[in-house]
Amino acid sequence: MPTKFTASQSVEIAVPKQPIPIQHYLRQPQRLVRTLADNSRIKQISEDVFRLQMRPLNFMSLSIQPTVDMRVWADAQGTIYLSSVGCEIRGFEYINQRFSLNLKGYLSPYHNNGETHLQGKADLEVLVDIPQPFSLTPKPILETTGNGLLKSVLLTIKQRLLHHLLSDYRHWVISQTQNKEVNSDNTEMGLLNFE
Repeated sequence: MPTKFTASQSVEIAVPKQPIPIQHYLRQPQRLVRTLADNSRIKQISEDVFRLQMRPLNFMSLSIQPTVDMRVWADAQGTIYLSSVGCEIRGFEYINQRFSLNLKGYLSPYHNNGETHLQGKADLEVLVDIPQPFSLTPKPILETTGNGLLKSVLLTIKQRLLHHLLSDYRHWVISQTQNKEVNSDNTEMGLLNFE
């Protein structure tokens, strides 16, 4: 009989004003994915699907390392959606065959008193058939431990998002504005050459 573990995490980020609104940045979901984890643990599978190798998770005395395939996409308003499309536990075939992970989340810009904010939420659910002897542990203890573990996973993702998203956005704006300056300089130079 599978045991179900769940966790949710909300996030609210005030976005400093930049020359390019954050909605333009958010239309590139691959940038957001790279703020969630180290590049060494992310592999792009297709245009909007990414494979994330999570850090090892310690549950009771088991150490498991899920690999999650996530679909990440943006709508026209700049809201980014995230949804798991597959999961694998390498090295533990017993658990891998009896494990399912469902991650859903979004990050959406909104305006309040002339200021831009990002608001988001992630929901994580895991169903797993607990092997012996762990299955003999009372269910409330199992659930408390499992829910706490999932909460810590989401909290780590939230901390990375808070630390890396705005700095990546700032770097992106700088690179975009420098590219425009270079392009306009080249255009002016071209006009001078034709005179």
